[in-house]
Amino acid sequence: MSETNPQFEVVRNEEGQYSLWPLGKPMANGWTEVGQRGERQVCLDYIAEHWTDMRPRSLQD
Repeated sequence: MSETNPQFEVVRNEEGQYSLWPLGKPMANGWTEVGQRGERQVCLDYIAEHWTDMRPRSLQD
């Protein structure tokens, strides 16, 4: 992994909220990988496409 081109993975929590996580760093409790990895903008584009309701899952029901 290059310092000038860091890689990320998209993660999601139980509430359906998305975030970026540095590739190779141990996963934080409560977050799960969704399968998208790559440069920051690629991951942000994935999140923008898939996270269409910003409310936590508990408020959506």
